[in-house]
Amino acid sequence: MTDEPSAAAIDRLLRTPARWAVVGLSGNTGRAAYGVAAYLQRLGHTIVPVHPAAPTVHGARGHARLRDLPEPPDVVDVFVNSARAAAVVDEAVAVGARAVWLQLGVHADDAVARARAAGVLVVQDACPAIEGRARGLG
Repeated sequence: MTDEPSAAAIDRLLRTPARWAVVGLSGNTGRAAYGVAAYLQRLGHTIVPVHPAAPTVHGARGHARLRDLPEPPDVVDVFVNSARAAAVVDEAVAVGARAVWLQLGVHADDAVARARAAGVLVVQDACPAIEGRARGLG
């Protein structure tokens, strides 16, 4: 797998209905995760909030950790700061996610390399809402 995903791979992630675990998603309407999760739902994705408080957000039941999910997510969307992102990426790989999306400004280079070595597609330093709108989605 290449270091950076192709435009076609990003397009598939956004266009193919999937189960997105949104790590850091809470009911705080002022946070980017809240709006991006709503956008993903409008595209036809199922969202799963992952937050220590495990809130229900946009009608979706939350879970405290990725390992608490009843089934592996297709994509793990990471809305935590870079200092915490590596642990989330490693947990995403451990639970069987097929893709990890690190939001704008979020970097975890060593964990990203481990995930890619495990065959997981990783998008880093990008936003699905921005990428989707650039493709005319939603």
